[in-house]
Amino acid sequence: MPFRLFRLIPLMLSVALSAFANEARPLLSPIFSDHMVVQRGRPNTFWGWANAGETVRVSLGDQTVVTTTDADGCWQVQLTPVYPGGPYTLTVEATTRVDIHDIIPGDVWLCSGQSNMEFPLSRALDGDAEVAAADHPQIRFFKVPQRVRYSPASLPEGTWQLCSPDSVARDGLSAVAYYFARKLHAETGVPIGVVQAAVGGTPAETWMSPESLQPLGEFDRELAEIERLRAAGGPAYGNYIMHWYDAYDIGSREPSWADPAISDAEWKSVSVPGVFKFLGLNEVPAVVWLRKEIELPDPLPAGTARLHLGSVEKMDTAFLNGRWVGASAWVDYSRVYNIPADVLKPGKNLLALRIFKLKSAESFLSAPETLQLELGDGRRIALAGDNWRARLSVDARAPHPLPLGFDNWPTMPAVLHHGMIHPLAPLTLSGVLWYQGEANAERAWQYRRILPALIHDWRRTFQQPDLPFYIVSLPAFMKRAAEPRDDGWAELREAQAFTARTTPHMHIAVTIDTGDADDIHPIDKRPVGERLALLALASHYGKSVVSRGPEFIRAETLPGALRLHFTHIDGGLELRKNDSPGFAVAGEDRRWFWATAKLDGDTLLVSSPDVPQPIAVRYAWQANPPATLFNGAGLPAAPFRTDDWPVSTQKR
Repeated sequence: MPFRLFRLIPLMLSVALSAFANEARPLLSPIFSDHMVVQRGRPNTFWGWANAGETVRVSLGDQTVVTTTDADGCWQVQLTPVYPGGPYTLTVEATTRVDIHDIIPGDVWLCSGQSNMEFPLSRALDGDAEVAAADHPQIRFFKVPQRVRYSPASLPEGTWQLCSPDSVARDGLSAVAYYFARKLHAETGVPIGVVQAAVGGTPAETWMSPESLQPLGEFDRELAEIERLRAAGGPAYGNYIMHWYDAYDIGSREPSWADPAISDAEWKSVSVPGVFKFLGLNEVPAVVWLRKEIELPDPLPAGTARLHLGSVEKMDTAFLNGRWVGASAWVDYSRVYNIPADVLKPGKNLLALRIFKLKSAESFLSAPETLQLELGDGRRIALAGDNWRARLSVDARAPHPLPLGFDNWPTMPAVLHHGMIHPLAPLTLSGVLWYQGEANAERAWQYRRILPALIHDWRRTFQQPDLPFYIVSLPAFMKRAAEPRDDGWAELREAQAFTARTTPHMHIAVTIDTGDADDIHPIDKRPVGERLALLALASHYGKSVVSRGPEFIRAETLPGALRLHFTHIDGGLELRKNDSPGFAVAGEDRRWFWATAKLDGDTLLVSSPDVPQPIAVRYAWQANPPATLFNGAGLPAAPFRTDDWPVSTQKR
């Protein structure tokens, strides 16, 4: 099952390429602003722009450095370590002057990834209470807005904020980053700076530079297409489908077929569902526009109205009265689009849908009664049935070209590295938190190459060869498997663990006992942030805390069973009861059966009556496994397997 969209309502973000060339380069990079945290105890790099050959004076505390801009007008200085104290003022003088106030030394952490890192504290478990209590002036954050670029940007966007109920609610501070920072500050007293750069639904390669991707040899076609689009000019969408629409979808040209002012009198009268069979488009790719007039009461009821379309194959874009209200390319996602308050009106309203269908006979996959317009008071207006108008925009059957991808959010390689990571460097950091992997689960074996390359890339970007990385191992998600089997999410967790074993200064937080079978965005983020903090407290701050759960080290073959040995069993192994087995074993025939496990001192004995002589064992090897094995400190064991047999994503 593909899981590519991890946003409630996808965004269609367009950034003009010409903006990069026209960026007004300030005397001091915007990453430096009032209330910022600078890295304590280590040299900090400051940079900006002025006229070519101009003298620039930089002062922080009792330090002053004078430099001269290069031929491009760039300047950069490094100041000696700043130790606890302050607040300080940073002054930069050339022909103009900039003063940055209320700077405090502390530890700066870059928090990045996809939607579960982006997930705001306000939407987390007990979010209202947590936001109301989020008054921590020694925690500051800089939230980098989503920005796509096809070539490196030089200026970050955003400003530093004090952690307060108002700023956390207004700016959407990451729940994981908040819980991490709060625990670190509480345990160490050190001010914590969070730089948040996360975008939902994004695969890891969007966050990597072209230079790091090229040696992999697996993104050459995509990188070449990005270069072609960059050279051609125009908007930078960060995905392929929007460029494809620009090139071929005549319904999107001015005037758009979503515009109520245009006539659809010549369009065909159709029923929904059933439109594609009527148009002779069974199991062929095509773009079709649909329109329907809806009569609404006067006055309109107060409250948020929603458009329900159910599941759609492959991609839908919805407009009401000419206004875009939602879009998705995730087939399994049941569309529910919130409608802005000023879109609907009493009387006649026009709903327009652009449907890009790939191969199914019918694009609307849910029951007809699912298609509804929900008003603010809960009343629902049925949309299925007659009185729809349809017009073919693109017959995309071969030899017509198809886009390289159908996702309508940033998924192109390198585009977020260019727009959101490159402008931050070379900011001095304590480390990186990385919560990502859902979008790469279908390519989990490839992730063994991607994740180490990303880590190396960012260490080079920030000029910190030993920059620590703290990775979140994916939590539980989806329906629990009835029988043992290969699983992309399990293989993605293995790729994360493999990278942790083979990459210096990388640590992994196991969250297999958290998650939500029905929601890829579990709301309980506190265990995730605090387990990341435990890892940092142990490895970065040298605190004597238990930070890791049991980790498998070796299996011992016994008659009819396997004895498993572990490290990090602080307080002893703990086997928690669960209705579903967490272990599976296989014999020489490589057929997997559920197994029972029992404690034997600091080891586990695993066996199954279906496997007289087991040679391999797997634990928590599915997307939503039962978490049964812990240590005495209450931390869960990392999923593992003892075999090295080919897995599902390795075969692709």
